[in-house]
Amino acid sequence: MKLFSRQTSSPNLILFILCLGIFSTAIDQTVIYGALNDIMFDVHMNVFDLDAASWIVTGYLLGYTAIMLLAGRLSDVYGPQRIFILGNLIFIIASVFIAVVDNFSLMIAARVLQAIGGGATVPSAIAIVADTFPGGKRPIALGIIGGSVELGAAVGPSFGGAVSEYMGWRWIFWIDVIIGAVVIIMIYLMIKNSSGIRRPIDYSGGLFIAIALALLSLGLSQQLHRPNAEILMAGFLIGSAIFFYLFIRRISRTSEPLFHLSMFKHLVFSAANATHLFIGGALIIALVVVPMMGYTLMELSDVEVGLQLLRLTLAIPIGAVLGGFLCHRFGYRIPTIAGLLLSSIGLFFMSRWTAAIADPWLTIHLAVCGFGFGLIISPITTAALNSVRKEDRGIASALVTWMRMTGMIIGLSLMNCWGMGHFHVKSALISVEEIEDELPPLALSIYQDFFLAAAIVCLIAILPAIWMKMQKE
Repeated sequence: MKLFSRQTSSPNLILFILCLGIFSTAIDQTVIYGALNDIMFDVHMNVFDLDAASWIVTGYLLGYTAIMLLAGRLSDVYGPQRIFILGNLIFIIASVFIAVVDNFSLMIAARVLQAIGGGATVPSAIAIVADTFPGGKRPIALGIIGGSVELGAAVGPSFGGAVSEYMGWRWIFWIDVIIGAVVIIMIYLMIKNSSGIRRPIDYSGGLFIAIALALLSLGLSQQLHRPNAEILMAGFLIGSAIFFYLFIRRISRTSEPLFHLSMFKHLVFSAANATHLFIGGALIIALVVVPMMGYTLMELSDVEVGLQLLRLTLAIPIGAVLGGFLCHRFGYRIPTIAGLLLSSIGLFFMSRWTAAIADPWLTIHLAVCGFGFGLIISPITTAALNSVRKEDRGIASALVTWMRMTGMIIGLSLMNCWGMGHFHVKSALISVEEIEDELPPLALSIYQDFFLAAAIVCLIAILPAIWMKMQKE
């Protein structure tokens, strides 16, 4: 007698298992922050190796983003269940490798492979939800899926720090293996793979856009105060433009491209993707600057910084679930604009922070910002999926998620180039005798500028969001 029937499994149980799977892969976006010191010590690195060590974070973000478009098309062709299982399988194999190796270069390579597996689970999970839940219930289910992704990224730093301290950092990845194995078994038992449309897959297009994104990140992250930085930046950006051109040319001329540019002729689909690009840029600023400010100006411990960031990140999944209900009731546009306004207001007040900021205002500002970002998730995803044919939902979900991740990569790169470069230039002018008094105000000014820039980006994102009008299915 079968434990689960693929025909009678509860949609809510399927949703729970999907959420568990993408939560496990999403948490690895940020889990490394809480364990990086211990990892560096184990592989004999020190503070002078931070530039190299940052690639264990950047590599995951790039791999996670780069695979999404290809995974979305693979989901349409081979069925989302197979791609979801394959993504989880790659994820746990890479997790085992990270848990046992001592060479940092091999560890970074394994992190990229892990990210490829993790990134493949998101569009396939969204496609499964779209197939499992009818139109009226779909926004709520997608809000829960989006909330799971955000919750994983939210608790990552605290979880990584706790596991590293009490069990050892390698157990972070052994836990990934355990959860991934359970998810694979349950999804295989509960979901019958939907039949895809057999057609060629544009692997060349996937490779071109991945290289273009990587070169763009490398170009925008160059700190201009360093020798030859302008030359390196120009070279990387030109290379990125070339590969992006090759990508556009490829998908315009091949009969079976990674996705059809005609998808963007649908105004709602284009508006949803453009809005998500801006949101990614604003969100990454908040996620990075809050802990940076806690460490450098407020002199908080790892646990205190994690708890402070949780006030923002835990509000995101709460907003995501509510955003699903509001989308069902009011359509795409109203909850999206409301979320952008709330995030902008929260970020504006955060731009007024000093090192003395304390509760209740600290919690209120962070929660308002995070709640606003959460409200946006379901309306944007639902708008994108409802704007395309059923056979294109996998690539549509990948595109809209890819846009936000691309926005995060661009935002993070520009922060490194503009903000940290400006900080290094200004701090170099401070004498040794004045550094203790002058450095904190300089850092605070840069953090405030970051928050204000993010608030402005949220307001700019309202412009494309205005065009997200509800469409009948």
